[in-house]
Amino acid sequence: MPVIGCLLLIVLPLLGLTAGGFLWGAEGAKWGAGIGFTLAIAVFGGGSYAFIKGMRGR
Repeated sequence: MPVIGCLLLIVLPLLGLTAGGFLWGAEGAKWGAGIGFTLAIAVFGGGSYAFIKGMRGR
């Protein structure tokens, strides 16, 4: 799961940048990239937490 979070750290900000730029221009691109990055950090954090919790449960 942390690997997916690392991949999303690249993909989600780029998707947000593209979608925001397409829909709302330069300002939307900044917001889209920021939102995408925030979501990617949340997924990465959740995956890392689950991974660590699983390792400690053994």
